[in-house]
Amino acid sequence: MTSCTSPPLIGTGNLKQGCLSGQVAVVTGAGRGIGFEAARALVWLGARVAIAEINPLTGKSAADSINSEFGPPGKACFIRTDVGNARDVRRLAKKLAGTWGGRVDIVLNNATLALVGPIHDTPIRDWDLSYRVNMRGPVLLAQAFLPGMLARHSGTFVCVSSSPGPFMGPYETMKSAQAELANIAAGETENSGVHIFAIGPGIVRTPALAAAMPKLAKLYGKTVDEFFAMSAAHELSPEAAGAGFAAAIALAPRFHGQVLGSKQALHIAGIDLPESEKGQSTVTSPPPALEVMEQAAGLCHEVRATLEEQSQGWQERSMFERQWVVRDFRKEAGMPAEQWLEALARLQDLLSGGDWQGAINLRVPLQQLAHYYQHLAKLAEGYEKDPETRRKNMEIVLNWEKSVLLLEALFNGTTNPWNNLPDHS
Repeated sequence: MTSCTSPPLIGTGNLKQGCLSGQVAVVTGAGRGIGFEAARALVWLGARVAIAEINPLTGKSAADSINSEFGPPGKACFIRTDVGNARDVRRLAKKLAGTWGGRVDIVLNNATLALVGPIHDTPIRDWDLSYRVNMRGPVLLAQAFLPGMLARHSGTFVCVSSSPGPFMGPYETMKSAQAELANIAAGETENSGVHIFAIGPGIVRTPALAAAMPKLAKLYGKTVDEFFAMSAAHELSPEAAGAGFAAAIALAPRFHGQVLGSKQALHIAGIDLPESEKGQSTVTSPPPALEVMEQAAGLCHEVRATLEEQSQGWQERSMFERQWVVRDFRKEAGMPAEQWLEALARLQDLLSGGDWQGAINLRVPLQQLAHYYQHLAKLAEGYEKDPETRRKNMEIVLNWEKSVLLLEALFNGTTNPWNNLPDHS
């Protein structure tokens, strides 16, 4: 069990203690790790939490620990639940119907099963088991609790996503499906008062990951230490990841229909991570000449304005087209447009304020955004039959890409960034 801090990390930002007072949350797989820390943070925010955990030892211990920390007893309860078992989920709903007013306001689908191995070498029973926990479970929870939320025009339903990577096919495939489940459900509940989104924790050294890591690192051709070093930029402690989950729930209207990360939620909630968890170098970089700083600020403004105009245009499209465009952007650019706009706004503030070192350390992944525009250019080339219209469309998209690459080149200290732009002719 993670040791408690005073105050807990969730209490160090701008969220008010008790802001979820009166709400009831179900957190699956909350007996340890991220789920436990998310449950703990939700209790600090005022919610009462049902720990829906399959392991009776860790489940009861988690509830006891939370009640001991936040007392008086009764802020957390343990209900043994196998999320892939429809009868267990019905029993969970029935027990909660007789407890805490009979309503569930928050569902966090944290329970997971991470199986490691190449796709061709992973037994089909492992795929079935992953489906049962990582996909069937969230669907059963949605069927059990979404109707009540919709009837009350209030509630939060959260799926947990992951960034796809090799050698975890059953896990990553079902996690991607879970993110799509949230996306589809968000479209079905638009303007209903129910908020649905998916959130990813990053790399977190949970007991489950510790058990899988030796095999996974070996498949990557690395030691465990080398694997974690490779993933340092995405690593969080269990408390930070869980606090990010809870913060996102507290700010749920802001994230409806999105896929975000714990770090993003922590940032928006004003929660600063310890230096050891920021996953970025703080090596100093000498400030550039004033004209370079001004050029970078101007380019950042241009890139941000372009993306803002594009994302506003997406909202005017039909629901199905909008969902496709938003998913495509998130896939190719690495994070949702909302997260990109926030990152660019922060970058622009730093540049306008003359904080070059802060802008460097922010580490905005501009190559990812440039990659999206390269992808968009290929789409434009394939969709338009008229040569002149195709040429004009390509020119517009490649100018967007050029602005992003020029900005990145300035951060890399390129003397003449124009010489390093890709040739698309």
